[in-house]
Amino acid sequence: MFVFTIGFLFIAFILFKLMLIVPMREVNVIERLGKFKKVLKPGFHFLIPFVDRVAYRHDTREEVLDVPPQSCISKDNTQLEVDGLVYLKVMDGKLASYGIEDYRRAAVNLAQTTMRSEIGKLTLSQTFSERDSLNESIVREIDKASDPWGIKVLRYEIKNITPSRHVIHTLEKQMEAERQKRAEITLANAEKAAMINMSEGERQEAINLSEGQKQKRINEAVGTGKEISIIANAKAQGMELICQSLATKGGNDAMNMLLKEQFIEQVGHILSEAQVSVVPAEMAKLEGFFEGMEQVTNTVAGKAKGAR
Repeated sequence: MFVFTIGFLFIAFILFKLMLIVPMREVNVIERLGKFKKVLKPGFHFLIPFVDRVAYRHDTREEVLDVPPQSCISKDNTQLEVDGLVYLKVMDGKLASYGIEDYRRAAVNLAQTTMRSEIGKLTLSQTFSERDSLNESIVREIDKASDPWGIKVLRYEIKNITPSRHVIHTLEKQMEAERQKRAEITLANAEKAAMINMSEGERQEAINLSEGQKQKRINEAVGTGKEISIIANAKAQGMELICQSLATKGGNDAMNMLLKEQFIEQVGHILSEAQVSVVPAEMAKLEGFFEGMEQVTNTVAGKAKGAR
């Protein structure tokens, strides 16, 4: 029974060494008697027991490696602390196994040296504004150097760019000065716009006032003209009616009576408003005045008849 058990375990061990199942996400590097034989892709494979062995196993999925923070000097002699992430993938299992001892550590170290070199070509402001181009430059340089290692650097991302405390303090002062400058410019522009608006308003107000005065004078002139025309027409019509009345029977007597009444009314008005007593010097001449007025009326009436 013991011998049967030993034989079963030996056969099972041989079968275990004979068969190999490679997962989908891996490639296995096979060595035969210590020498590279082949790279097995995912699937079921047979091996020669005690002759073939799996020397290396590589994950074919994309890997992300953390690049530790490091001190860099920019083109304008500013000290920065930069860290990042490098994304790579194994493309050739043989080169990844025999081209370099540890491709992960090598990729991280190469990313650090390349990053220092690329940042040294840029100023402080460019490292912030041109981060995408900086990432592309680092990927290009790392991929070119890592080609013999059988890996492909897909991309590089800078996580943080941290200047020193002194630089941060200087930048804060610079930003504060820039904000103050922008605020002063904004206030100056606002004052300028306000003065322009005020002057435009005063100009428009003056124009409106002048237009109003002009229209007022025009309206007054038109109104005065109409008033004169109406008064003239009324006087002409009145004179025509007077002439017609004088031509009729009893018109002269009516005119004399009207003139006498108006004279008496005016004399009474003057006497009531005068500060001193006003008495006509020659009261006897009043009758002569009325007779003269009657003659004037007869003359006007005679002329009216002659005109007809």
